[in-house]
Amino acid sequence: MIESETRRNSTTEEVVAALRARPAFVMVSHVKPDGDTLGAGLALGLALRALGKRVHYFQQDPVPRNLRFLPDSDKVSRDVPADLPPDTLWGFFDMADTNRAGEFLPAIERKNILDVDHHLANARFGAVNYVIETECSTGTCVLRLLKAMDAKITPEIATCLLTTILTDTGGFMHSNTTADVLRTSAELIDLGADRETIVEEIYANKRFAAIRVIGEALSTARLEKNGRYIWSVVDDKMLAANSADGEDTEEIVQHLRAVEGVEVAALFKNYDNDLRVSLRSNGRINVQSAAGRLGGGGHFRASGLTYHGTIDEAIAAVRLALESEGL
Repeated sequence: MIESETRRNSTTEEVVAALRARPAFVMVSHVKPDGDTLGAGLALGLALRALGKRVHYFQQDPVPRNLRFLPDSDKVSRDVPADLPPDTLWGFFDMADTNRAGEFLPAIERKNILDVDHHLANARFGAVNYVIETECSTGTCVLRLLKAMDAKITPEIATCLLTTILTDTGGFMHSNTTADVLRTSAELIDLGADRETIVEEIYANKRFAAIRVIGEALSTARLEKNGRYIWSVVDDKMLAANSADGEDTEEIVQHLRAVEGVEVAALFKNYDNDLRVSLRSNGRINVQSAAGRLGGGGHFRASGLTYHGTIDEAIAAVRLALESEGL
């Protein structure tokens, strides 16, 4: 089969047929998991378990504190059962390729891969690919599949799906919050999604350590380009000084982006032997394209990348990439 055929997107009917045919599944989340990758996999896993399927959840990193309320999240593990049948289908959620799942992912034949995503840069790396770029989250792609399967959407499943929407729309603040997204969210609430718990755990229940590190990152932020560009750095020393960890940094880039006059915000996360950059845009600058210049990706207004080099090199490279996009 030629490459263009092997990389095609699958129809809803084809994906549903694969889900019905396979006896066992492993739902895979990406490293540094967020509400979309985890919520989407848990939602589909819960639905398949209700149909009598065998389901496991693989995730290299621990479930973040603010997502441990999700149903079945206590079953997520880095371990893989040794007795999985050879035709187990491995579902990858919210990632452009298998590398995003981390180094502990075992070798998997492509014929046993399901790729579910909503990113433009998705490589369609599975035998079955369900990539809908117009969806606000990977979770809403899963919702399409569940409806096509006539699966019962329980309050637990609805909670997982609403979490994917709330996290990927930034609590309905991002531009991907359409009227359809709000209608879907209302539908999930009607089905029993625990909106109050989702909002409390993700947006309101912050550790004091997180507040401290947010304050320090904001106080050391730098404005450039006549106030159109703002950036800051969080490193191991800052985290240690505030008794914080990487999970406590998640909202910093949004606070940076909220500064008056800022068009693009960047947070350089230089800790845990890793250097990652989160980018946010007000809509004029395409940070997805900027991140892509440096091997990253994401969405037009929200993207990220991993940089291999020093922090000074990363700051200069990101600035140049943003300038190439019109900053």
